[in-house]
This record gives sequence, C-alpha cells and structure tokens, in this order.
Amino acid sequence: MPESMPVVAVVGATGHTARFVVEELLRRKMKPIAVARDSEALAKASFSGEVVRRRAKLNDPESLDSALEGANALINCAGPFIDSAHDVAAAALRAGIHYVDVTAEEPSARWTLKNFDTAARQRGVAVVPSVGFYGALGDLLTTAALDDWESAETVELAIGLDSWHPTLGTRKTIARLSDLQETDASGAPSQPRRAKVWDFGKPLGQQPVVEFSFTERLLILRHVRTSDLRTYLSEIALGHVSDPLTPTPKAVDKAGRSAQRFVVEALVTRGLESRRATARGVDAYAITAPLACEVVARLLDGSFSHTGAHAPGEIFDGIDILTALSPDSLTFELSESR
Repeated sequence: MPESMPVVAVVGATGHTARFVVEELLRRKMKPIAVARDSEALAKASFSGEVVRRRAKLNDPESLDSALEGANALINCAGPFIDSAHDVAAAALRAGIHYVDVTAEEPSARWTLKNFDTAARQRGVAVVPSVGFYGALGDLLTTAALDDWESAETVELAIGLDSWHPTLGTRKTIARLSDLQETDASGAPSQPRRAKVWDFGKPLGQQPVVEFSFTERLLILRHVRTSDLRTYLSEIALGHVSDPLTPTPKAVDKAGRSAQRFVVEALVTRGLESRRATARGVDAYAITAPLACEVVARLLDGSFSHTGAHAPGEIFDGIDILTALSPDSLTFELSESR
C-alpha cells in the first residue's frame, strides 16, 4: 500500500463488528492497523488484504501509544465501551488523532462527550462516539429529516428489525451494563414504556414497537430543538436479544453479513407539515462499518464543522452522509407531506 494512504487504527480488531470495519477500510483503500489484546486471536484473524497487526493492553498507555504509531485516526470497537472508551480516547488525544467509537452504551457515550471535549479542542481533533447502527444512524436520519428546519414540534425515531441475533460481545456488554444498573439503582420505580404499532413499509411492514433508546436520545437532544422526542425499537428485537437461547449471527453472503433486515425511520412534524427520513438495509452489525468509515474519511479530509467532542449530527450533514452510503450500504429515502 502506498505510504500516502490514510492510516486508521481499529482497536478491538478481532471482534465481530471490527472485522467488518477493517474490511471496509481496505475497500476504501485505507491502511488499517488492527489492534487487539489477544495476540493469538490477532494472528489468526483473517483479512482480505494487507493489515498491520499490533498487540496492546487497554490499561497500558505505553503499549497503546506504540500501537497507534503512524495512525491518522482511530475507530474503537472494543466493547464494553464503559470499560474501554476512556483509555482508548485518551490514547488518541495523546497521539493527536481523531477518535470514533461504535458504542451503543449511553453511559459510555455521555461520559466521552462530557470529558473529552476540551482536550479534543486543544488538540485540534474530533471525538465522535456512537458512530454505529445504534446511535449515529438515527441521529443522522433525524438531521436529514429536519434539513433546513431549525426545530420541530415532535420527533419520532423508530428502529425496526426482523430479528436480532446478538454477538458474544453484545451479550458481554448487556451483562456489564446490568451490573452497573444494579450498583447505581436508586430504588425509584421505573416508568412504563410507551408502545405502538409502526408501519415500516417494505420489507418489515407493521411492527409493534416499544419506547426504548440506546444512545439516540443523548445524541439527538444535543443539537435538535424539539418539545417531544420519542425513540422506539421493535419488540421482536428486544425479545430476541433478551432470550439467552437466541443464537449468534450466521453469515449468509461472501461479506459475512447475516440475513437480518432493518428499517430505521425519523419522522419530524411542525404544524401540519411532516418530513420522514428512512434507511433500509441488511445486518445492523455490518452497516456500522461503512457508517464509521465514512465519518472517519470526512474527519480526515476536513469535512466537518467543529473540533471537540460531538454527536455525529452536530458536525456532519445527515443527508450528505446517508446519500454517500446509498445504495451500496443502505437505501436512503426522504419524503414530505403537508
């Protein structure tokens, strides 16, 4: 690979989502540095092109700094992010490079946005957490639906899936967050979740959904003015991920994607006007890769508005990014009614 190619470190590179990320970087003619804690798993990892492999312990700043040598940006795929984000983001800032992660963990994303903004501004780089299917996709769809509106009376975001076969990493993260919730429990009764039926159109049709958010509310409310934000997830997805007997994803194509289908929609209203932005595709884990790599590419070419720690929709044009991903990675549509 020519030395002029952008170099992107992928931390947690032996994980399920990270392998999609490494392959997407190779497809985009970028040079990946695969970073992982397990040297044996790193050596056995199969990639389609030339990949630099470096071992590093997340709690060892010296080994992380060495692993990031020569990188222009970093994508953190090492979950649970509540345990990895601080160390990896701090290493990126020491190296003076952009930091992106793919967390769906609200506590981690909130902490990263709060604690790395000033340091990132001082280093002249961007820190952008939750650039994945859960998080950035809904945030960017919301900004795409708003377009030139400065605010909306209502914002509804619905995530529809026809299945969710969680990876072992997802299982581990759920267990870790459950431990945190038990530790931090205040004893206050939980509020019942709103439920409704959402018509996702093809290929999912009408699905029962329940009010639920990973990092979507956190990201959207940082920069969208609305008096009423509702985020929903299909009940079938929650049922599958909650069932310990649900198997892990099974690849059905050469790219390693599963047969899972998704539709994510943002519906914004203002008076009698409404706008809808829709993304359709396959495999929620796999779609994270082109989304994260598109964000990194724009960070490296300067196509973003501010340094510091930000939600994706704060510093990127939602329509622009989602159009760039369509039709190869997803199908993106906009509609409006009066």
